[in-house]
Amino acid sequence: MKKMQIFGIVNTKEEKYFKKLGAKIKRLREERGVDQKAFAFDCEIGRTQLYMIENGKTNPRLLTLMKIANGLEISLADLLTIH
Repeated sequence: MKKMQIFGIVNTKEEKYFKKLGAKIKRLREERGVDQKAFAFDCEIGRTQLYMIENGKTNPRLLTLMKIANGLEISLADLLTIH
């Protein structure tokens, strides 16, 4: 039997955006002196989920991004703006 390889379709533009967004969230969280576990708890999201977001390994839902923006005390628009 011939072995099949399955390749995931990766949109590199989206991947780069999520990595930059995650790095921004991490930087803003650290600037506030809050550790990942406490911030995740305050935002009512899982610590593993926050880790995945901060490392650009997931596409977060809108509600999750709203919780993070609220936790960082910035607007959703400011959170999503990546330079």
